[in-house]
Order: sequence, then structure tokens, then C-alpha cells
Amino acid sequence: MRVSAKADYALRALIEMAARADDEGARPVSAEELGRLQDIPHNFLQAILADLRKAGIVHAQRGQSGGWKLAKAAGAVSVADVIRAVDGPLVSVYGLRPEAVSYNERADALQRVWIAARHSLRDVFEQVSVADLASGTLPPDVAALTEDEDAWQPH
Repeated sequence: MRVSAKADYALRALIEMAARADDEGARPVSAEELGRLQDIPHNFLQAILADLRKAGIVHAQRGQSGGWKLAKAAGAVSVADVIRAVDGPLVSVYGLRPEAVSYNERADALQRVWIAARHSLRDVFEQVSVADLASGTLPPDVAALTEDEDAWQPH
């Protein structure tokens, strides 16, 4: 799986919002400040924030003390929610969801590989919330996966 810059930037912006909500009573943060804090290009960030707003993850507050803030609790927003909001389905095969792909008899097992891969991604991405990321603490099942030395090795 390839994590897009869009998904990475979206999560980093949300981590800043979640940390601010904990530290400062959910004060909105400007896109300019989010971009500066996380080194995210402004125009790209604006498009990401628009996608997150459409998905109901953030909302914009207008006015002099306006900016962006989470539309729901950080613990209620999973990594999977964010990826789906900015990139679409977690796994797609040439633009189709794995269950919509059809193969001939000889390659039929390949569809089950795509389904299994999606299931594995869901196991991690749906467990980890923006609140977990903002606190720096992963759920035990996910943290355990990172303790395997082989997980850190490129293959």
C-alpha cells in the first residue's frame, strides 16, 4: 500500500487540531498556521481541509478568531476515516473496490488476496484514532505490530 501525501498531510493537520483541542479548549487554527506547523503547502492543505469538511471530520469557523477545528471528538475519527475522506477506498484495483473485480478461474484467488489486504488494513486503520496519534499512544494490538523487528526492515 502507498500512503499518499494527501492522507499523510490530512492526518498531520488533524493531529495539530486534536492537540490544540486538548491544550486550548478547541480553539480554531488557521490553515496558514497548520501549514506552517506541519510544513504542508497552503493550496494543497486547503483542498485537503475541503475534503475533510465534506466528510464531516472538520468544520470551518469564520471571523477574526476563525479557523479550522474538529467537527467531532478526535477519538471518534479513525485513520481509515481520514484516508477514505481524502483518497477514497482503502484498497482499489484499477479504480474498483476488490469485491467488484472479476477474474477468470485461473486468477480468481487474486481477488481474495485484495480482500484480505483490505481486511488487514482495516484491522490497523480503524483501530487507530486521531486522539491516539495526538497523544502518541497506539492501541495495544497496533503497538505490538511495531515491536516485531521485521516490521521495520525494508523488503
